[in-house]
Amino acid sequence: MNINAHAGDGIEVDSMEIGHPKRRGEVLRVLGDHDTEHYFVRWDDGHESYFYPGSTSHVIHHRSCSGAG
Repeated sequence: MNINAHAGDGIEVDSMEIGHPKRRGEVLRVLGDHDTEHYFVRWDDGHESYFYPGSTSHVIHHRSCSGAG
């Protein structure tokens, strides 16, 4: 599953258990290609791991602002 993340984007993973919070992290590196794309992520709790996205994964795209308005 390709969810089109880029380094610097956020990853959010919905919990499969009621009452458990979502897991959040920052994409540090994008690895693989189209069908095997996966990520090296720093999670909010500070640990880092390889992450293969699934149906409960969502990207939070971070775009840089190109000027103040």
